[in-house]
Amino acid sequence: MPERPPIPDDPADRIRIKRIYRAARVSDGRRILIDRLWPRGIAKDRARLFAWCREIAPSDELRHWFHTHPDRWADFVGRYRNELAVRDELACEIAGFAKDGMVTLLYASKDDEHNNAVVLRDVLRQRIKDGVTKDA
Repeated sequence: MPERPPIPDDPADRIRIKRIYRAARVSDGRRILIDRLWPRGIAKDRARLFAWCREIAPSDELRHWFHTHPDRWADFVGRYRNELAVRDELACEIAGFAKDGMVTLLYASKDDEHNNAVVLRDVLRQRIKDGVTKDA
């Protein structure tokens, strides 16, 4: 049996992102779906979720806007960060999970570099470094 990879010492490094269509692994830790819509073709039991946190996803308005303006990544990042500022308590709760182990933020987007999980991961990592989290 393969050995489980060690958990990073720095809780900020315990926040990872992964496309939900990739296989679930024990090393994922708490798997949290952070999309507003359920991903196509994924059975709920296959997802192996700790939680589905729709409320942390970009608003429908922002999601639709970015879909029609994918070339405006920097604008999306700024707008989504503004939305996350309003969801401060929820972001602190998710960041707090990293104190206990790995947290994998799951997304459905085909673009691994330009999606809401990238932004949220960076925001959560910064919160952890700044000491702004909620105990799990």
